[in-house]
Amino acid sequence: MNERELVAAARRGELPAFNQPILRYQGLAYNVAYRLVGDADAAADATQEAFLKAYKSLPGYRGGSFKAWLLRIVTNTCYDVLRARQRRRTTSLDELTATAPEHSRQMVNGSEGPEERALRQELNQVIQAGIATLPPDQRIAVVLCDVQGLSYQEIADVMGCSLARSNLA
Repeated sequence: MNERELVAAARRGELPAFNQPILRYQGLAYNVAYRLVGDADAAADATQEAFLKAYKSLPGYRGGSFKAWLLRIVTNTCYDVLRARQRRRTTSLDELTATAPEHSRQMVNGSEGPEERALRQELNQVIQAGIATLPPDQRIAVVLCDVQGLSYQEIADVMGCSLARSNLA
């Protein structure tokens, strides 16, 4: 089945049909969430919450790009996480004690040496710190464009704005 048929089957209540596109986009969704919230555990929670919201919102899905629709839900869920974080400023124990982010395991290249790995991890931390300084809407645009490689039209769809208004053109 193609994606459109899977979504139609999922709207009829067939959970296995919904799981297929979710499995296809779970890595993308997590990566976007991680880059937006900057914490592996919060990104995993936000991704899972977004998938639940997407399943519950299937009756309201109006067609178009399922990927953009799903990423819109992920980014909105991340906005919620960021707003909640601002309301209660805390520092996690992991942030105080960790020397390397958990997600770096996913980026390990078996052929790289320790020095190359250390440099890559340092660069990743610098990039993530830079991304974290941006306002949420700019952070989303940067992550979707430069990290995920989405087209400007896909980014506008995810962000729920027109291409002209988004200043991406």
